[in-house]
Amino acid sequence: MGDIGSAIAALRRATAPGAEEKALARIASEPMQKRAMDQFRKAVEKAPDIRTALRDPRILQVVTTALGIPEGVDQAGLAIQALLSDPKDPKSLVNRLADTRWKAAAEALQLGTQGLDALKNPKVQATLDEGLQRARWRDDLETQQTGLGDVILFRERAGKVGGNVYNVLGDPIMRRVVTSALGLPLTIAIQPVETQARAVTSRYKLDNFNKPKEVEKLSERYLLNIALQEADDGGTSAMAMLGWSSGGFSV
Repeated sequence: MGDIGSAIAALRRATAPGAEEKALARIASEPMQKRAMDQFRKAVEKAPDIRTALRDPRILQVVTTALGIPEGVDQAGLAIQALLSDPKDPKSLVNRLADTRWKAAAEALQLGTQGLDALKNPKVQATLDEGLQRARWRDDLETQQTGLGDVILFRERAGKVGGNVYNVLGDPIMRRVVTSALGLPLTIAIQPVETQARAVTSRYKLDNFNKPKEVEKLSERYLLNIALQEADDGGTSAMAMLGWSSGGFSV
C-alpha cells in the first residue's frame, strides 16, 4: 500500500495550485533550457529554407519535443514530410498517419503555408519554449513516479478528444493511459483499430473526458495500475477501497 499511496500523493503534489507554475519557472531559469532555445533561434536565422531547417537536429529536437513527439527527432524524413503537409487536405500525409500527434503539430505550426517565417515568429518561439519546459517537467515527474508524466499530458489532452475514440487510439500517450486504466491487455495493440475502439467504448464513456473529476479518476486508476504492477501486492484491496471494480469503471 505504500507505493500506491505514494503514487496518488505524487499526483496530488504535481497538480496542487501553483505547483506547475513553480516547476516551469525553475526549468525556464536553467542554463540547459536557455541554451537549447538560443541554439534553436540561431539555427533558424541561418537556415536558408524550411526543409533545411528541419534537418537541423537543434531545430527538430526543439520542435518535436515541445509538441509532444520527442521520438520525432530520430525520424527526420517523416517529420519533414508530416510537418510540411496540409492538415486540411484529407489526402495529405498527416491525415493518413495513425499517429494523430503529427497532425496536431502541423496544425499548430502551419509550416506548409508559412515556411521558415513560422519558426521565426516570436509567438511560435514562445510556444515552443513553453512546450520544451513542459516536456522537461513531465520527464522530471516521470523520474519521481512512474506514469506521472503520462498522466499530466493525458490531463492536458483529454478535453480535446471530443468524444472520438480514434483520437485516443491515435495518440500513444492517450492510448497508453486509457487502455491501461481500463485494464485492457497490451496485446490489444495488434488487433484491428475498430476492435480496439469497441473495447474502449464498451468500458468507458469518452464524454467523461470533459468532466475534470472523471479525468482525475482515470488518471488515478492508471497510476494505481502501474504501482500495483511494480509492487505486485495489495492490488485488489486497494482498488476496492477506492470504489473501483476489476472490470473497470462503472458508467
